[in-house]
Amino acid sequence: MSAPEQPPRRPNQANRHTRRWLPWAGALLLLGAIAAGLWPQPVPVETAPVTMGPLRATVNEEGKTRIKHRYVVSAPVAGQLRRIELKAGAEVKAGETLVAVLDPLPPAMLDARARALAEARRAAAAARLEKARAGDTFAASDLRRLDTLYSNQTVSVQEREAAQSRADSARQETAAAQGALHEAEAELAEFSQDPPATSNALCQATEIKAPVTGRVLRVFEENARVVPVGTPLLEIGDPAELEVVVEVLSRDGAAILPGSRVELEQWDAADTPPLVGRVRLVEPAAFTKTSALGVEEQRVNVVADLLTPPEQRPTLGDNFRVEAKIVVWESKAALRVPAGALFRQGDQWAAFVLFDGRAQLQPVKTGHSCATEFQVLDGLKEGEQVILYPGSRVHGGQRVRPIKV
Repeated sequence: MSAPEQPPRRPNQANRHTRRWLPWAGALLLLGAIAAGLWPQPVPVETAPVTMGPLRATVNEEGKTRIKHRYVVSAPVAGQLRRIELKAGAEVKAGETLVAVLDPLPPAMLDARARALAEARRAAAAARLEKARAGDTFAASDLRRLDTLYSNQTVSVQEREAAQSRADSARQETAAAQGALHEAEAELAEFSQDPPATSNALCQATEIKAPVTGRVLRVFEENARVVPVGTPLLEIGDPAELEVVVEVLSRDGAAILPGSRVELEQWDAADTPPLVGRVRLVEPAAFTKTSALGVEEQRVNVVADLLTPPEQRPTLGDNFRVEAKIVVWESKAALRVPAGALFRQGDQWAAFVLFDGRAQLQPVKTGHSCATEFQVLDGLKEGEQVILYPGSRVHGGQRVRPIKV
């Protein structure tokens, strides 16, 4: 007897079975996508190699040029200054170029009242002289009388010495009165129509010549006028003999030694090579200066001589601004690391080194530094790749992916 035949499965039953597993498959796919999204991905980072090469540490500050030797020409006597025709920049030669002329002043004009006072002072001085002479005559006569009595042993020694003292005082008073009379007569002589031979009206004009060879830097008194003794007239110097003054922080000045190399940049608008100088002096006294941010700083002047010949800097003058780089340390073969790879880890420096696709924290001992690089003394080797600017997104042992910038 044959088995009964199974009835064929209906299509709607197969569809129902397939639809039963579709939600589970979708859930599995969703969980896989979430897991893949939450799985930690390598952090893209910039890297740079640790290299061996030249490195130098510099102190960069603004400076200004100044002429080494400046000469201020002053009026040697009081007088009427003639107009100075020289202008700033004019060339002068020592002992040849006439820079200024001073005419003598005429006698002072005295009015009638001043003349009456002078005559009164002369009369008073003459009266005091006559009085002093009378007293001198009386004292001398009294001394002679006491000398006669003393020789006859009629008066004592004390009386004769007192008479001698009175005679000496009277003689000195006469001399003083005579001097006062001469002074009053000299003052009254200024009113005479013809000045004496010693009057300054007959003096010659005073010519002032350049003390050194150079150029006129500044004219203080250009117009004609009466000037007293010691009035500054003009300033002379040689623009070829320049030096540079750089104001640096006192802590940087303590590391600068005389003889250090100096490079001067941006002293003109053209793209010219930097000028070369050498530190001659670090001034021993610092001063307080307020910065643009209102912070008080202790600064010190560093003076450097220019070694570049004047022919290569013909347009550089006095008080010109320059950008100075003072070399305090230099090496031709130093282990270098970019400054952006280092950060503070406690009280020391550290860096992230790329090792097998992960960031490895490495303490670093540094030496000298410049604006972009540090000298490595210990902790890194030549050729190692370090992570630049890690910030807070990179941690030790984290997977990273180098990128090119």
